[in-house]
Amino acid sequence: MEATPRWAWTPITALAPVAWGTNYFVTHEFLPSGHPLYGAAIRALPAGLLLLLAVRRELPRGSWWWKSLVLGVLNVGAFFVLIYLAAQLLPTSLASTVMATSPLVMMLIAWVLLAERPRPAHLAGAGVGLGGVCLMLLTGTASVDVRGVLASAAAMIMSSWGYVLAKRWSHQVEVLASTAWQLIAGGLLLLPLAVAVEGAPPALDAPAVLGFGYVTVVATAVAFAAWFAGLRHLPAGTVGLVGLLNPATGVLLGTLLAGEALTARQLCGLALVLTGILLGRPPGRRAGRGRTAAGSEGVRRRVRPPSARR
Repeated sequence: MEATPRWAWTPITALAPVAWGTNYFVTHEFLPSGHPLYGAAIRALPAGLLLLLAVRRELPRGSWWWKSLVLGVLNVGAFFVLIYLAAQLLPTSLASTVMATSPLVMMLIAWVLLAERPRPAHLAGAGVGLGGVCLMLLTGTASVDVRGVLASAAAMIMSSWGYVLAKRWSHQVEVLASTAWQLIAGGLLLLPLAVAVEGAPPALDAPAVLGFGYVTVVATAVAFAAWFAGLRHLPAGTVGLVGLLNPATGVLLGTLLAGEALTARQLCGLALVLTGILLGRPPGRRAGRGRTAAGSEGVRRRVRPPSARR
């Protein structure tokens, strides 16, 4: 993974928001309603265990026990419950569109926690992309459930904090391992709450089983691994803009699978979303080499032998 060209991290990261965009539709259409805690736990735990097997059952060490718990709450436990509620209470397009404000929130948090000052291109891309998402949304006529909007907004804010914290801590451990720990921690927190609040688990028919299989493997295990890998290699502003593919995918699915043709306004909105993502793409190879060289010099400085430090 470390030998992957810098330009390739953007399409790799894009796998996550596209998968998450499809998750709204699958949850709304196939998963049982009224069980957000069980729905989130069933999504998180199996995905985390799959990734843990992939890293040969490597367990957290040192501070990563509490860091996994914090990230598990922000990025998995509370986040999954809120997203599940939003997907059940809102149309697919609206539920996914609320997340369109996350690039700006991530940039502000990254500025505070990581000293990553947003580039003008990132801010311009966020504005253009948000405008495009709103343009796509304004074509809808579905009623709005305020509870769903609040749940989606809370999920966006919590996950933005969680993603920036994951980026801050990500270089300490391997990506798949930290992703697995977050998913397992979040799932283990959710399971007793689900039993206490929702009682017996919901009965699952064949479509629900297949839906959970897709959500667990594709929209969780694969998607989160790609997302956190992107956070490790790209600026938070770039990753946030790539996340605009989430609402774009949700709008397209909600429109196409409902048998409705894309309007000219929706196509313009989609074009603006893609333009916003392109505006926030990483700097060119030359800048990347400069940062790499600086990083290598920092590593050399840190690993000097004891004799050189006297």
